[in-house]
Amino acid sequence: MPDILKRLLRSPQGAVGVLIILLSLLMVVGGAHVAPFDPESISILTRYKPPSAEHWFGTDQMGRDIFSRVMVGARSTIVLSLLATALAMVIGSVLGTASAYLGGKIDEFMMRTMDAVMAIPSLLFALLIVSTLGQSSMNAVLAITIAFVPGMVRISRSVALAARQQDYINAAIARGEAGHYIILREMLPNILAPIIVEATIRVAFAIMLFATLSFLGLGAQPPEPEWGLMVSEARTYFFTAPWMMMIPGLAIALVAIGFNLLGDGLRDVLNPRSH
Repeated sequence: MPDILKRLLRSPQGAVGVLIILLSLLMVVGGAHVAPFDPESISILTRYKPPSAEHWFGTDQMGRDIFSRVMVGARSTIVLSLLATALAMVIGSVLGTASAYLGGKIDEFMMRTMDAVMAIPSLLFALLIVSTLGQSSMNAVLAITIAFVPGMVRISRSVALAARQQDYINAAIARGEAGHYIILREMLPNILAPIIVEATIRVAFAIMLFATLSFLGLGAQPPEPEWGLMVSEARTYFFTAPWMMMIPGLAIALVAIGFNLLGDGLRDVLNPRSH
């Protein structure tokens, strides 16, 4: 693990990605303590204040401090996106590895089902799920998880097919090990590297997708300080107070870029051919 981190920090994209992610995690953990104001405190007298020494990122249409809302909103935006990606990674990797191990008609049925689901754009599929289940942050997480599972299934299956031909798998079968043991204890631990890289990159898409659902009113609900919801609320006031929309939008973009850079760095570090 220390060697991986050292190689990751040697690459420019990896170092920048790690820096952005560390800052993001600090916001998640300590954002509520750093915020100088209550993110939901309304003050009519301080509406539309531009960035200043008192209000670093300015104030919104209700006089709420945008810096405080961005700090506190990091928790819902980033944590829920990580949760959705982690769930999709676990479910997708198990299903994909099981499909590669079992093969035959089960593998064919699984892959055709995943192909059919992947034919639907992720945003459209997530919108369909959230519209059916109802508007809430957790329903948005569930929708993103379901939308991401097919891609994770295909990635894990592709690397599991190669692992299926290895001698240690044949030895486990010869010993009479149960199928679930071989899938969970023999195959999965040996194909984690590409799955983790894929999941890291997908966190960026999850952040964008979660922000989009909140922007459309299908994710986080007012007065929650979620970044996508903040952009949605600020669009009406763009020409009056452009910082209201630009700052949370920039936060979304930076965190998404950070996870993309981290994924690129991990891909280079974990690729045996690059050593």
